[in-house]
Amino acid sequence: MTPEARGPRRSGRPVAVDISELVRLRAQRPEAVAEAAARRTRRPLLGDSGRLMIVAADHPARGALGVGDRKLAMAHRGDLLERLCLALERPGVDGVLATADILDDLLLLGALDGKVVMGSMNRGGLQGASFELDDRFTGHRAEDIERLRFDAGKLLLRVDYDDPGSLTTLESTARAIDAMAARRLPVFVEPFLSHRTPEGKVANDLSAEAVTKSIAIASGLGGTSAYTWLKLPVTENPDDMAEVMRTSTLPAVLLGGEVGDDQDGAYEKWRGALQLPTVRGLVVGRSLLYPADGDVAAAVDTAVGLL
Repeated sequence: MTPEARGPRRSGRPVAVDISELVRLRAQRPEAVAEAAARRTRRPLLGDSGRLMIVAADHPARGALGVGDRKLAMAHRGDLLERLCLALERPGVDGVLATADILDDLLLLGALDGKVVMGSMNRGGLQGASFELDDRFTGHRAEDIERLRFDAGKLLLRVDYDDPGSLTTLESTARAIDAMAARRLPVFVEPFLSHRTPEGKVANDLSAEAVTKSIAIASGLGGTSAYTWLKLPVTENPDDMAEVMRTSTLPAVLLGGEVGDDQDGAYEKWRGALQLPTVRGLVVGRSLLYPADGDVAAAVDTAVGLL
């Protein structure tokens, strides 16, 4: 690793990130981002194990900064970058999912060599907004992912049968899948059936029936599914996952969801679902980057051990 703005490594603890140097590079040499992307060492999406362990950090661009009861936990960019660098250094971590601003920082820090890099494509459905379900593509485009030599894209597909904005998202998702497939780039689709609570908050339905329907809808989008992966939650009743995952032959990864006090329970849910034939790995963010006990390295190592 040849960092441009990286402080000393501290094994098992967050590394030191030189924010002043990052800002200097951005202000004086903005071309350094493209240069770092061009020289980045790449790797296949799947290694010898056929499994994927990806750390996710695309929440801030949707205005979702909270972790548990800490409403602005992810707003400290230096702290987030240190946590990400530590996670990416742990054995068995394959890569990262993030928006352009975070991936640009990580490129400048030299933290993405030999890692799978996934660009987050639609972040327009801002958390709490009236237009939350009209989730437009405001992040990476297929051409950006190709130009920067990234390895995959990810998009969020929340469908509310009572919200016309969902149709816009469905159509945009299909075209994004087509654009990625034309470049032979994998795209990870994260589908939910969603609804608004009486308070107006968007909630995702994790019942077996709802997750089954979301898989069926997502699997059929676009002119080909050859490069489509699914990014799925574990159902409310984990025992339902075996039947739910029969809905499609597309490869899938499990997502982490909200941070809770019962981290061991989350690990057990993942452990069972990871045994299913279509499930190929984990894409987890806040629950590993901001574990309840604060030990990022231990949380990441435990998740890797499930694979």
